[in-house]
Amino acid sequence: MPAGYLSRRCALLLPLALAACAGGGEQAATYEPLRFNYLPPIQLNVAKIVIEQRFVPAGVPPDVSGEDPAPPIAALRAMAADRLQAFGTANQAVFAILDASMTQTGDLVRGAFAVSLTIVGDNGAQLGYAEARVEGRHSGPVDDLPSMLYGMTKSMMNDMNVEFEYQIHRSLKAWLTSATAPEAPVQQAPLDGSQPAPAAPGAATAPPGPGAAPGPTPGLGAAPGAAAAPNPAPAPVPSYTPAYPPNYLQPPPQPATPAYPPAYPQASPPQMPAYPPSYLQAPPPE
Repeated sequence: MPAGYLSRRCALLLPLALAACAGGGEQAATYEPLRFNYLPPIQLNVAKIVIEQRFVPAGVPPDVSGEDPAPPIAALRAMAADRLQAFGTANQAVFAILDASMTQTGDLVRGAFAVSLTIVGDNGAQLGYAEARVEGRHSGPVDDLPSMLYGMTKSMMNDMNVEFEYQIHRSLKAWLTSATAPEAPVQQAPLDGSQPAPAAPGAATAPPGPGAAPGPTPGLGAAPGAAAAPNPAPAPVPSYTPAYPPNYLQPPPQPATPAYPPAYPQASPPQMPAYPPSYLQAPPPE
């Protein structure tokens, strides 16, 4: 009897044991954190950058941001840390998270991200402002909510990077800078054939090229105390500006249009006789 009782209990527990073994074989999905250091940095002419969080998720339905493997607030902070760089000596840039909500109502999941970037002077005055907003939505049955939220957050962050950089170039272009050194000045030569300005005293002079005629040596063959004759100025180049358009491109002259109507001799209209004729008129009274 006891042996039968034990076998029956084992038979009842066998489905649970099989389910436990099957569940233990599945591995939980892993999600990489969202980083944006592969994108070009945004260099600002400020001394430091401050990140502020001005949005707090509700944490209760319909909020589902807590089930997102890549929380929106963490993703927005990573965007600011990876892309914004300070290259100035004064003022500061304040990056603020205004919205990072993910809500679910039935089969509809909505997402809304909003950030701002404010340039604040050392005296506390606002010197510039830019704001970027993006939205996303998913409609339909959701079998795996974390996986869907992760893909939705990743897509919205791609849109946010594009919109954020566009708004900075649009509203804070004067505060952008580059960390490259300025280019060396290029000497300009006049186009009228005159000589460029003389070099400063003590400047090095380039040696003549191969095959060039040697220049005159000061004092050689000249009278003692005589100054060397200056180089003659080059003759001016005659300027000639051809007529435009050239004659072969101009249309041939057109004959004069005769006046209309032509001035032919015109006959004078015939004189109309007086009416009524004299033979129809009554004789004058006596």
